[in-house]
Amino acid sequence: MTTGTPLTYETLAMLVEECAGVALRPADLAEPGAVFKDLGVDSLGTLGIVSELENRLGVQLGKEAEEAAAPGELLAVVNRRLTEEAGAPTGTPKGA
Repeated sequence: MTTGTPLTYETLAMLVEECAGVALRPADLAEPGAVFKDLGVDSLGTLGIVSELENRLGVQLGKEAEEAAAPGELLAVVNRRLTEEAGAPTGTPKGA
């Protein structure tokens, strides 16, 4: 996964298993109303997933990602952040 490549449920399912130790199908994560807690992923697992995403993507995802209760919510936060990063002109400090 590289910066600019949207996060998918497939990639998120792999990260959930790798970082939180919970094996889920992408379809489980994409279910309307799916919530990490109900899927067996606790808050520490979510923090691990967010941390791994930040390391892989080289971007800070922030508190909104850390507090995402649902897979779809996390996907939206990450993909929005990636879009913001892609739109920053080269050489311009982030947040400037």
